[in-house]
Amino acid sequence: MSKLWGGRFTKQTNRLVEEYTASIGFDKALAEEDVQGSLAHVTMLGKCGILPADDVDKIKDGLHAVLNKIRRGELEYSVSDEDIHMNIEKQLIDEVGSVGGKLHTGRSRNDQVATDMHLYLRKRVVEFVGLLHDLQEALIGQAKANQDTIVPGYTHLQRAQPILFAHHLMAYVSMFQRDIERLQDSYKRINVLPLGAGALAGTTFPIDRHFVAEQLNFDAVYENSLDAVSDRDFILEFLADASILMMHLSRLSEELVLWSSTEFRFVELDDAFCTGSSIMPQKKNPDVPELVRGKAGRVYGNLMGLLTVLKSLPLAYNKDMQEDKEGMFDTVATLQGALRLFAPMIATMKVNGDRMREAVNKDFSNATDIADFLAGKGLPFRQAHEVIGKTVLYCIQNEKFLLDLSLEEFKQFSPLFDETIYEVLKPETVVNARNVYGGTASGQVAAAIARAETKLADTGEWVRSYMEKSK
Repeated sequence: MSKLWGGRFTKQTNRLVEEYTASIGFDKALAEEDVQGSLAHVTMLGKCGILPADDVDKIKDGLHAVLNKIRRGELEYSVSDEDIHMNIEKQLIDEVGSVGGKLHTGRSRNDQVATDMHLYLRKRVVEFVGLLHDLQEALIGQAKANQDTIVPGYTHLQRAQPILFAHHLMAYVSMFQRDIERLQDSYKRINVLPLGAGALAGTTFPIDRHFVAEQLNFDAVYENSLDAVSDRDFILEFLADASILMMHLSRLSEELVLWSSTEFRFVELDDAFCTGSSIMPQKKNPDVPELVRGKAGRVYGNLMGLLTVLKSLPLAYNKDMQEDKEGMFDTVATLQGALRLFAPMIATMKVNGDRMREAVNKDFSNATDIADFLAGKGLPFRQAHEVIGKTVLYCIQNEKFLLDLSLEEFKQFSPLFDETIYEVLKPETVVNARNVYGGTASGQVAAAIARAETKLADTGEWVRSYMEKSK
């Protein structure tokens, strides 16, 4: 069968070329968006008097019929029709006859595919903001349930200072809030309409681009036709945002792997989110966080891949840009899989507060507070630091912890020690001494949770309002 664009050619396309250049194997994911954009385009063609009303009605009926086939999974895609646009146009012509060929009046596949991707990606951005909302909600729920749970805080993976476990969890709430805000900001650049740019220079037909933008709920149209068909910054921005998000998920995954190990025993992941070993029946493996940690690399790769594709392309459209989709689709699928699992996995996680407290009681993470204690009594901090270093060394050599020392032992290192040192060293005192904005003191953590819940409500409202826009 001849191509819809085949008038210029005297030979059929080589089968290998056809298979190599076809994109229908992956861009069929844009099927609904392609029909959505076509419905807006043909409505505009009728409004502007470019097509007669009868033709517009027939084409719209045909497009709805094709859309129903897509949703029922009945549309058969053909490699010989190359891409999603030609496949749908061919199906439309089969439905309504030659009048279906008028749909492409005043547009090119170049501005058509760009429109499809804008429509597709804005839906995904709203979806991911919603999924991040659910993950934050799960983290906040665990934080509220563990506002009195004290855990070692780490630097260099060495115990540093005791903190509230809720404070640790809220750090991830803050990370994911930045991810939400990045995605929300990217929506502004995604929600710009390229349709009407034609192949690169616009069109000779008297189209109304702003009318199409209104129908599709775009906030603006591209100012320059060359830019409209060649811009993939909005995809790069999404991939960059996704890479940072996956990095955050990977960091949390690493902690879940550590915390659920026998060596830590700080948390236990629900059986529904773990797997076993085929040879070691005692094993309970944290496969979900491990796999999320591993999949961060493929998202980074998708970003670097598209950056590399675009770095030397002259304006405007080039076939190289067909490579913009598979990495985007793969990243979308990777994020969907990770985020849909993470919220319920966090929500059902069991926290072993007793084990955390045991770890706090058997370390030297309260040492800084002794230095602060001595500095408060007039000893220069650097001298106090040296005193505590020697005190800790003494404890290590005698297999003791700081709270095990008698007052006489403390006074070996400084006469400034008195009975109040024992109150200073209590984990609760150490934690609540950090009573500064953003600190781990219980009052500060409670305030942080309250602020986060306000932002959570705002995010939920944003998702609800933008879901309507993204339809």
